Amino acid sequence: MVFEHTPEYASQWAAITSISTKFGMTAETLRTWVRQAERDAGLREGLTTEERERLRELERENRELKRANEILKSAAAFFGSTANRRDDRLHRRGERALRGRADLQASTGRPVYLLRR
Repeated sequence: MVFEHTPEYASQWAAITSISTKFGMTAETLRTWVRQAERDAGLREGLTTEERERLRELERENRELKRANEILKSAAAFFGSTANRRDDRLHRRGERALRGRADLQASTGRPVYLLRR
C-alpha cells in the first residue's frame, strides 16, 4: 500500500506516517516492514526474509551442536580417565597367580590369617 501511494505524498516517510495512522500502528513499525519488503524485492541491500530465517536456523543448529560436543567431550573425559587407569582392578588380571577365589592384589603385606576365612 505504501508503494502504491508514495507518488501522492511528498516523500515515502509522509506516506508511511499517513498510512500507519489509518491502520492504528506506529510509523516506525510500518517503516520497518517497508524496508524489509524492499530488501525482499531486491531494491535495498541486506538479508531477505528467507535468508534471515535460514541464518536463525543455522545459528540454532550451531548452538545445539556445540552443546552436544561439550557433553561428548565431558563424557569422553570421564570414561577415558577411568578406563585407562593402570590400577583398574575390576578389569585387569594380576600378573601373579590367583590366590584362592579372588585376585587379592592389594593384600600384600597383610598377615596370612587375615587372607583366609
